[in-house]
Parts: sequence; structure tokens; C-alpha cells
Amino acid sequence: MSESQVKQTAKDRRAENIIRWRAVLIGSALALAICLITPFNNAFRQGTPLGGGHFPLAPFYILVWMMIATAALRMVFRGKNWLTGKELLVVWSLMVLLSGIAWTGLARTFFLNLTAPYHFATVENRWAQVLHPLMPKAWYPQNAQAITDLYDGLAGGRQLGWGQVLKQIPWNAWIGPLATWAGFILLCYFVSVCIINLLSRQPLYNERMNFPLLQVPFLLQEALDKNELARFFTNRFLLAGLSIPILLHLINGISFYYPSLPSVPVLFLLGKYFPKHGLFSGFYKLKIYIYPAFIGFAFLTSKQISFSFWFFFILGALLIGLLSFLGINIPAAALGVTFGPTLARPEETQMIGAYLVFFVFLAWLARFHFLDVLLKGFGLKKDAPSPSDWFSTRWSFWGFVLGGLGIVIWGNYFGIPFWISFILVGAFFVFTLVATRVICQGGIAYFTLTAAPMDGMLAFIHSRFFTNVGILAAAVMQKVLFVDLRECLMPSLLHTSKVTQNMTGKRRILATILITLVAGVAVSFVAMLALGYKFGIRELQLDWATRTTVTLYDNVYNLVQSPMAASKWVIIFTLVGAAVMLVLSICYHRFYWWPIHPIGYLTAYSSAMWTLWFSFFIGWLFNALCMRYGGVVLFKKLRNFFIGLIIGDFFMAGSWAIYGLFSYSSYMVLPN
Repeated sequence: MSESQVKQTAKDRRAENIIRWRAVLIGSALALAICLITPFNNAFRQGTPLGGGHFPLAPFYILVWMMIATAALRMVFRGKNWLTGKELLVVWSLMVLLSGIAWTGLARTFFLNLTAPYHFATVENRWAQVLHPLMPKAWYPQNAQAITDLYDGLAGGRQLGWGQVLKQIPWNAWIGPLATWAGFILLCYFVSVCIINLLSRQPLYNERMNFPLLQVPFLLQEALDKNELARFFTNRFLLAGLSIPILLHLINGISFYYPSLPSVPVLFLLGKYFPKHGLFSGFYKLKIYIYPAFIGFAFLTSKQISFSFWFFFILGALLIGLLSFLGINIPAAALGVTFGPTLARPEETQMIGAYLVFFVFLAWLARFHFLDVLLKGFGLKKDAPSPSDWFSTRWSFWGFVLGGLGIVIWGNYFGIPFWISFILVGAFFVFTLVATRVICQGGIAYFTLTAAPMDGMLAFIHSRFFTNVGILAAAVMQKVLFVDLRECLMPSLLHTSKVTQNMTGKRRILATILITLVAGVAVSFVAMLALGYKFGIRELQLDWATRTTVTLYDNVYNLVQSPMAASKWVIIFTLVGAAVMLVLSICYHRFYWWPIHPIGYLTAYSSAMWTLWFSFFIGWLFNALCMRYGGVVLFKKLRNFFIGLIIGDFFMAGSWAIYGLFSYSSYMVLPN
């Protein structure tokens, strides 16, 4: 190859990696549109969630159609490259970042957190006497009528246009609390961006981590940029995979709207085959859910990880039965007061110790990278740019330090003792980082914590050290951002870092991310307030959000009235979890033949596994058989079949979601 050809090739590669303004503007506009529509679709229309989990429906559905439209335009207007595949991935990433903010990641419970202690206060629960004096005034609206109207709706609100509703919202009652909380939320988002910018080099380059949830978007992008999208969609294995979810949900969707027609069962209750007591009592509520898309994700995940997910789920259920079989009946009261979203039994507190030890293990793996970050942060080493960085290591290091300190001071200002606030903020990000690893490396599009960060602190620190104001403030801060991780921001940021890994124009991308996050928070606030004041929260499908928020304040009341130390059973199981995770991490790191991955243990008691365990079992089984008897050649062929399962499932979910907007109800394809 001549020198001129080499230069031309390098120039073409640089051109492929350039992200133009049109891409980031389109991505931002679509992301904000999702923020605007999601509360109405999810809460009022009870439709299929547009932005659920870490592979949300609406962004992927839009991505596929944009890929097809772009390929068609290229055929019609030859020589015109309206958008490249990489630019469309950036568009998709921006939509994913904001889709969680619009629902469970923030907006779903936010206004309930700020109004529930007033609206649900009764003579019996004594919240007015015990909790109201502790609540920071700057956090909550101080207008009783504004709260009542939010739950009941404005008088004649259903007949008002959206513009009229916005005018009649009592903004004077909301501006102060929204500004106060926006400072906390955006500071946490900024720190998350800095953390991902600092740490992404470790999984991307040092560990070469697989990203199962990104495999399908990457393959679509590659096919589009090679002008082979038609060949991609006409692959016989992919068409076979597509046909299964399309036929399944076509039949079941029609049956949903016309119940007289038969349907194909996708849920099997196995609990009736197991006894309520004895060795197998932990399986008494066992269910099998058939989700083709999640079987596809499991196939694309490393078989060591997919095996570990369902293996530890089975072991966790067996432990419950074993304790019962041995006559060790630990009462639920031994848990004390917890803030975990699904924590129900003392043995589940193993996850507290497991999370902490796994974080230490990750830190040890990245020890040289951490040293490099410190040296660059303090200017002791040249800060050479990396293809994965959005901005320099030094700026992100000090952004993380100052931003983290700002969150600590924010919590301390509103009543949390400084050293407790410091540990609390650290626990928030430790749990989130570990969950990010589980989601991104494990390919779990739907993941929930078992124990919350505060559960970890209360396992070692007596609740009186928080102070009464501190325990309330810490619990509410956690509920706003750091406990419902089904749509957490940080995993999406790591995925975005991978997507933009070798692209040029990183400052443009970073500026777009930051501006879009700010705009997304504002749009989500306005959309949720408008929805509440038009229809009333009582009329919206927010039962889960209301129940968990009321439980939060009940738990705070209990701790204020009866401060508690950690139960001995919680300490025992926390130490057991730490010991098990230590052994798993050492074996995984030292023995190349070790078949179990430690992150499987972290999901043993997650409610996500009760839904997804069978999908991971099937995905692992096909992956293992394929690699054993067909090798890499068969894997690449069969991979298209499982990609077809994913695309087909999401295609049908999106299509039924659109149909549901014009119907009395919506047929659900994916887990809610």
C-alpha cells in the first residue's frame, strides 16, 4: 500500500469516528421526548414501560427503525451519508441515559417522597408529632393545598389543556424544594460522570470486559456502516429467532384484547410441586417466566457468568430450606429496621458483606490504575489522553473529589453528622459501582438491589449515631437516587463510555451529556407535576411507588422511636457473605479452571433473579452446548438466532406499546 493510500485510509477512519452536531442534537431531542411522554404512558395509560431497565424499550425500538430508515435513504440518495452507524449509537446512548430519569430512576417516586409524610400523616401513625419537626423545610413544599391538589388533581383538571394545567400549578410551593433537590441530584450525576471517566479505562482496556447488552447495537452499527443491513436482517438464523417472539406475542397480544381466543402460556407456577416446609421450602414460590429477549442476553453473556446467576439463585433458595430443615428458624424481626427494596429474611443480609468484599476485590484489581489516577490527579505524571476519556484524568479526579465533598456537605447541612454523611455518600457510590459491574458485565437488563446502602451502615453503626434528623435525611436521600437501581444512571454512563470509546469530538459528547441530563431532570419534573395536577396521583398507577415511600417513613419513625443496634443474626450473615465472597474472588482470580463467577453470588437474593433465573439457565445451556460441540464457528452462526430473539421481543413490545396508546389497556411483553 502506497503512502498516499495509507494517509487516505487513516483519514477515512478518522471520518468514521467523527460525531457531528446533527447526531447529538437528534439524540438529545429524542431523549427529552421520552422524558416527556414516559410518565403519561407508564402512570396514566398503564402502557408498556418505555424506559425500563438498562436496555430500555423505546430507545432500542427507535434505534432499529432509524437504522432501517438510514439504510433506505442511502439507497435512494447515493453518496449521502445522513447519519453513520456510530452516530446512531450515540443517539441511542443519549436516549438510554434519560429514559431512567423519567421513571424509576428518579421521577416515579420523587414527588411522593416530598409529599407522603404530609398527605399520609394520621393520628394513628403520629408522623405529624414525630417526623414533621425533623423534616428540613427546604426539602418539602410548605403549602397544604398544593399537596392536596397533587393527589386529587386540580378542580376540572381533566378538562384543562396541558398549557392551562402548567399555568395553574402552584409553582411558588415547588420552586424552592425543586431547586434544593436539583442541586443534590445534578451533583450526584456529575460525580457519576467523573467516576466513570476515571474508572472506565480499567474494564475497557485492562480487563477487556464483555458488554452483553451492547452486542446487538454494535452488530447493527457494524452492518449499517458496511452497508450490509439488509444482509444482516435476512440471515436465516436471525429470521428463525425473530419468528419465535413475533408469533408468540402476536398470538398472546390478540388473546389479551380478545380473551375468547387461546394464548400461549409464558408463566409457569412451580411452587405447587414443592412443600411449604423442609429442605425444598425455599422453592415454594418458584416461577418460570419465558422472556425470549433475556434468553438472548444470557446467551451473549459469558457462560461462566450466566451459569453463576442461576446456580447461586438455586443455592440461595436451598439455604432457606436447609435452615428450616435444621430447625434454625430465624424470625423476620431479627432483621430490625431495613431500607432494602426486597430484603425480607436475615440470611439475605449476606449481600451486605458480599458487596463490600467484592468492591475491595475490584479495587485491588484496579490498584495500578488507581495509582495512575492519583499521580495524574496531583500532577505528578503526564496526563496523556485516552480514547475512552471524555475529559482529562486530572479534571475528572478533582471533579470527583470536590463533587463528592459537595454531596457530603449538602447532607451535613440538612442534619446528617459530617462523618456519617461521609460514610453514607461513600456507601451510596460503593453499592452503585458494584451494581454497575453486575449489570454491565453480567448483561442483566433488569436488576434490583437486595440490601440498601443504609442497611450496610446499620449493620455496623448504631442508629443513634445518625441522630433523628440524620436518619430521616439519609433515608430520603437514598430513596431519591440510590435504592431503586433498575434504571440507575451509572451503568448507562459506562455503556455510553464504551459506545464513544474511539470517537472524536469527546468534548462535544461530554457537553451534550451534561446539558441533556440537566434538561432531562427539568422535563421529568415538569411532566410528572403536570400529570399529577391534571389527573391526581390517586388516579395514576403508582401503587408500588406509594407503598414503598410510605414504608420508608414508617421505618424512619420506628428508628426514631426505638433506636437500634444491629441484630446478631445480621452481623453473622454479613460476615458469612463477606467470607463466601472472599473465597469466590480468590478462587476466580487464582484458578483459571474455576467455573463460578463472583457476581453471581451478588444476585442470589435479588428479585430480578426470581424473574430471570430460567432465562439465564436456558441461555447458559445453549451457550455451553454450542461451544462444546460446535466451537466458535457454530457460536457465530447460532448467535444470530439469539439476536433475533432480542430484536423480535423488543419489536413486538414496541409495536404493542404503540397500539396500547390508542386502546383501553396495553399488552405487556417485557417485565415491568
